[in-house]
Amino acid sequence: MDYHVASVADVAQELKSAPTGLDEATSRQRLAEHGPNVLADAKKKTVWQLLLHQLADVMILVLLVAAAVSGVVGEWKSVYVILAIVVLNAVIGFVQEYRADKAMEALQKMAATQAQVLRGGRAVKIVAADLVPGDVAVLEAGDVIPADVRFFETHALKVDESSLTGESANVEKNSDALPAGELPLGDRLNMGYKGTFVTNGRATAYVVATGMGTELGKIAKLIQTDETVTPLQKRLATLGKYLSAAALLTGALFFGVGWLRGEPLGSLLLVSISLAIAALPEALPALVTVSLALGAKRLIKDQALIRKLPAVETLGSVTYICTDKTGTLTLNKMTVEDTYAAPAFALPVLDSKTGLLTAMALNNDVTQDPAGHWLGDSTEVALVQYAAGQDHARPALEARFPRVGELPFDSERKCMSTLHQTDQGVLCLTKGALSAVFGQLEAGQQAEIPELRRRVDELAAKGFRVLGYAAKLLPELPAEVTPATVETGLSFLGFAGLIDPPREEARQAVAECQAAGITAVMITGDHPLTAKAIAGQLGILSKPDELVLTGPELTKLDEPAFAEIVEKVRVYARVDPAQKLRIISALQAKHQFVAMTGDGVNDAPALKNADIGVAMGINGTEVAKEAAAMILLDDNFATIVHAVRHGRRIFDNILKFIRYILAGSAGEIVALFVAPLFGLPVPLLAIHILWINLVTDGLPGLALAYEPSEAQSMQRPPIDPRQTIFANGLGWFIVLVGLLVGGLTIATEAWALRRGIAHWQTMAFTVLCFSQLGLALAIRSRRESIFSIGLLSNKPMLGAVALTAALHLMILYTPFFNNIFSTQPLTWAELGVTVAVSSVVFWAVELQKLISRRREQPVARLPVVTGGAALPVAAAA
Repeated sequence: MDYHVASVADVAQELKSAPTGLDEATSRQRLAEHGPNVLADAKKKTVWQLLLHQLADVMILVLLVAAAVSGVVGEWKSVYVILAIVVLNAVIGFVQEYRADKAMEALQKMAATQAQVLRGGRAVKIVAADLVPGDVAVLEAGDVIPADVRFFETHALKVDESSLTGESANVEKNSDALPAGELPLGDRLNMGYKGTFVTNGRATAYVVATGMGTELGKIAKLIQTDETVTPLQKRLATLGKYLSAAALLTGALFFGVGWLRGEPLGSLLLVSISLAIAALPEALPALVTVSLALGAKRLIKDQALIRKLPAVETLGSVTYICTDKTGTLTLNKMTVEDTYAAPAFALPVLDSKTGLLTAMALNNDVTQDPAGHWLGDSTEVALVQYAAGQDHARPALEARFPRVGELPFDSERKCMSTLHQTDQGVLCLTKGALSAVFGQLEAGQQAEIPELRRRVDELAAKGFRVLGYAAKLLPELPAEVTPATVETGLSFLGFAGLIDPPREEARQAVAECQAAGITAVMITGDHPLTAKAIAGQLGILSKPDELVLTGPELTKLDEPAFAEIVEKVRVYARVDPAQKLRIISALQAKHQFVAMTGDGVNDAPALKNADIGVAMGINGTEVAKEAAAMILLDDNFATIVHAVRHGRRIFDNILKFIRYILAGSAGEIVALFVAPLFGLPVPLLAIHILWINLVTDGLPGLALAYEPSEAQSMQRPPIDPRQTIFANGLGWFIVLVGLLVGGLTIATEAWALRRGIAHWQTMAFTVLCFSQLGLALAIRSRRESIFSIGLLSNKPMLGAVALTAALHLMILYTPFFNNIFSTQPLTWAELGVTVAVSSVVFWAVELQKLISRRREQPVARLPVVTGGAALPVAAAA
């Protein structure tokens, strides 16, 4: 049943209830039937399920097989090292996933713990979990509404629904049935929703839905979805599968060829294992995680808290930011921005220049706490504060004009009046919608109404909420204070225009996002006119073909029709949580990568299902924070720009690390596979490869996380989420550098064997290690020379290279490690040869960058297509 369109009598009949409430027996029966009024939690993985999930990775499974085979052939040193790697990766992954999802707990905290109901006509307090459909709830100012309710009696009732609908102004409620039709939650004026707050007045209402059947429960269901997968996770998963397949194929091929040649089975197995291990960058998962963690730590300094680590790099791929209006783009604080004072009126007790300010200060129901903070309706607080700022403080005016009567706000009259005693009679001040005030003006001012309407319409078109003020002087307090006695024959005082103003920094942030190829979209539960005005001021709406779409209009569109316009819509107004998910899904179907910002409960499902959810840290609800991947600690939309810049830097550095580690792995494979084809012994042992993959790759790879941003990182389009890791020449770079590193290793081995050097394997091992250290220095920038960007611009890299070289020398010249790694000390001449040969890789990469720079045209703006839209990007970027 659509309770908001049904009469009170029909609602009572449907619920089999009455204004006196249910009896105890009926309530117990319905509690057993409907269950408790709580939000059900999603089923969580057990600790063991989380641990097993870490071991299900393809690369980990290949390493476990390699460990088992090593054990069979008696290579226990390799077994221990491989198992240590597996355990390290499993622990890191487990710690990440073990972070409990507390969004449901936050939703439960929002619900009232106790509720006052009528049971058999008697008011009683019960645990909110025991509420059932048909109960009659008694609500007062300050109460949290404990379930979804249909009001049947209200007295000056106002409810703060901003966390659910996104509308900043408190909503006045009544008990009248609404006309049939699709109405968003914010327009259902006879309904109250679980988790929202009563700010003024009192009411009695029928409970119509409890627990997961409430609007809050529907949001909870939307939150209970699987985590989205980030671009990096997708790319690494694909990479892991390819590398694992390559490892198995390479090892099997080598084993097959060796078996056909009649080589000893034991040594053949060891070499095959070595090849498989060489193809797997064991340090990749751990070092990517550490790089993301370092990036997250750095983002905290810019007031961005990362809750879900992969979100750090997701920022680099974002193409759309879908942002809530209230509190995100705006201050979430109603403010008087414009006033108009009537030039003259015939009221001797009021000054013609300050009459409007006096009325603004007196005509309200706000109060002050001991600390001096104003409490009450946000609109009335804004009016009082504005008047106080113009030297019209309410306390002083109340002493001069004490209140002696009032006529509360009524949705039919659309106005409220207060009566104040003066030495010349009783002053009646009326405030309300302009249409209501204009209708009650004295005859002498009727001719001015057309011009006043024009002024009001100008403000309304800008998204302002406009309230009019009028007054009259009575000789004495009427016996009955009614609209007929106090709200007729009024003199117009003026009007005030209020708005929840946009943040200044948000305007600049939107412009910077657009320069970076990111489209900003406003999604709000507020009125379309207000949303359109704010979007225009911020630059979100800037072109004639950009659209504004309301929730009811969206409901009427089928999926194909919506898909045609979704990339043109810049503002969505009056939408509900399910529609936010539909918007995000439609954009994702267009291969857009979507970030969602918000602070309210209504944002939680979209925050959870967006590619990256961004919650407000100060004004955001706990529900939004727990559902988000990132929290803005300063509630500043501009912080997103800093976060995007960091995200792009982090993603670039991860790509550099992958380029570094895979080129080194390719060199290992070439050395191991090709050397026997030339009749040479296998140049490396399995433990040598593990050392290279963990230490030689690990420390410099980690230092790449500290690399500064590339030039023009915020003037290029977002990274296309469909782009593979091997795009933009990365695959060819890995192959060519791998051939060079492997060739140098084999050449060193052949030279040492020809000269009869017994520790030829140690020389080959050293060349491979030092070649990769030179590579780490050379790939710090994809385009610029290391001498151009400066050796000291990444001091951790210099430290990592020096430490890795020192550790390698330690295993060369320490007897204890000689035994473990099967190495022998080199003479100074031999060490010099290995260093000289290894440096070839560094100079070769630097030469390649020099040739590329000379081939490029001067920096120019070229169109680059990503996600369907042509975006400018520097040709030299």
